[in-house]
Amino acid sequence: MSDNFLLQASVYMGAAILCVPLAKRVGMGSVLGYLMAGILVGPFLFGFIGKEGQDIMHFAEFGVVMMLFLVGLELEPQKLWNLRRQIFGTGLSQVLLTGIAVTTMGILLGFRWESSLAVGMSVAMSSTAIVLQSMKEKKMMNSAAGQNSFAILLFQDLAIIPVLAVIPLLAFNNQQTGSSTHTAGLFDHLPAWLYTLALLGVITSIVLIGRFLVPPLLRLVARSRTRELFTSSALLIVVGVAYLMSLAGLSPALGTFLAGVILANSSFKHELESDLEPFKGLLLGLFFMAVGASINFHLIFQEPVSIFGLTMVLIFLKILILFGIGRFMRMTIQQNLIMSVGLSQIGEFAFVTLAFIGKLDILTKGETDRMMAITAMSMAITPVMILLNEKFLLPRFETVKTDTREPDTIDQKHRVIIAGFSHFGSTLGRFLRANGVNATILDHDSDRVDLLRRLGFKVYYGDATRFDLLESAGAADAQILVSAIDSPETNLKLVETVQKHFPHLTLMVRARNRFDAYELMNLKVNHLYREHLDTSVRMGVDVLKKLGFRAYTLQRAAQSFIGYDEAAMRDLYKLRHDTNQYISASRKQIEMQEELLNNDFAQNPSLNDHAWESDDMKKNAREN
Repeated sequence: MSDNFLLQASVYMGAAILCVPLAKRVGMGSVLGYLMAGILVGPFLFGFIGKEGQDIMHFAEFGVVMMLFLVGLELEPQKLWNLRRQIFGTGLSQVLLTGIAVTTMGILLGFRWESSLAVGMSVAMSSTAIVLQSMKEKKMMNSAAGQNSFAILLFQDLAIIPVLAVIPLLAFNNQQTGSSTHTAGLFDHLPAWLYTLALLGVITSIVLIGRFLVPPLLRLVARSRTRELFTSSALLIVVGVAYLMSLAGLSPALGTFLAGVILANSSFKHELESDLEPFKGLLLGLFFMAVGASINFHLIFQEPVSIFGLTMVLIFLKILILFGIGRFMRMTIQQNLIMSVGLSQIGEFAFVTLAFIGKLDILTKGETDRMMAITAMSMAITPVMILLNEKFLLPRFETVKTDTREPDTIDQKHRVIIAGFSHFGSTLGRFLRANGVNATILDHDSDRVDLLRRLGFKVYYGDATRFDLLESAGAADAQILVSAIDSPETNLKLVETVQKHFPHLTLMVRARNRFDAYELMNLKVNHLYREHLDTSVRMGVDVLKKLGFRAYTLQRAAQSFIGYDEAAMRDLYKLRHDTNQYISASRKQIEMQEELLNNDFAQNPSLNDHAWESDDMKKNAREN
């Protein structure tokens, strides 16, 4: 195909637009969609981008660099310091154990120890792009799996420095090496002690620049009030730091992450995030497509058993090591599986180290090509394994806990039971308590339970979907059970348990949106509370107040609107499986709601509503 840049850009974007929505629609996530798009347009399938499309990996890796900068912006230095135990505990353990295991396996298979160690250091790394993107899509960054995964990835980025330093030493021990081919860094030909000082100088320079030069520069640019100039400045920071690290032969991703951490306390943090986010998303998508396009299917078809078999062996080896570390850290089985499967691939950094290793003749050309194919295949297989893990393994361990904490003994019983006491449930509980109604509160997050107890709440630890816990909480004698749980799946399971064992309880259930409400309506739940309905209407009331409408008139209109919307939801529930009829009926319902509200206003109730806002009434209310 032609080398025309615009044509190739159109092919990449067209493939992404076709594959990513399709992948997300069937529940596979955007990462797998981009990989599928890259495979389709790659030189080994339809060949739309030609063999030269493999070279785009060098450009696409900039998406990973930019993502690490944005991750650094979200981490204040104090928060990073708080993660030191995880970073140097789980992270160091994973890199060392994986490197040792792969090196040993290579030696047993007959490879030189230099080659085995070089491959072991490359395989120990995981894909920052795949793991963080998947965690963010599923909103799991604050979970135990997310925190430990991030700590391991961060240590891997830190480990890049010694890895790049060790690889040339392996080449010196290799009689076949041609060390003159190494052009990775500006300081490569310096003595070892001076080389180390030079690297420390580069890192120190980045810290000083980020601390003392960048903020004044951004303030100067901000005074110009030119949005595109600020965007250019944000890109300059990322590109400049990445270039400086590349000159030194270090990881650009590590440098930009460090710059992001330094600027995390800057007043320009949010502007930098908003300006760079679109570029990050586009370049990360291009990176995943480049990975898909770089899979050498010709080589895989020539040696399918050995390449696929070795790929799966390395993946399961990393899963076993990660799972063992998770067990030692006392993670639950669910969180441990999420972390272990998510980090099981070989990372994008391996493309860099393997190319470097090949140049130094530590591996032969054929061995390097095989490892490149294994690396790309492991990255492509991981999203599928994550999906299978979510569908088949995680549900089996949903209520199994590996920590030592047992459910609390419940010594008080009330007419109301609240399951789930995060922001939604705690607001409800405070309102009930302020009006003299105490509730038995259950929550499955042990850290949150401990925090709430320190705040003065009587909260019991345990899984509310379990029959025995509900029984000990007094469900047999209670009148109302409120489910304020965030997870729709857990809500459905709780409803089924209550309806089976405690059918007398009145169920009042939180729903994220209308479609979650439909799932609960299938179970004959009558009291549903959509998260944002009341808040949205209340904001509308405040907007109209500012425009001069009377408060009492608006309160009545708000209640009418909510009532009409609840009725409409129950009518639309019957048509939820027919998209065309659902859309048509929704439009009619919207028109009807607006007409009914207009008719209410046409009756001009505000003629008497002024009495509710009179000065005398306000004065009496204050006195009482």
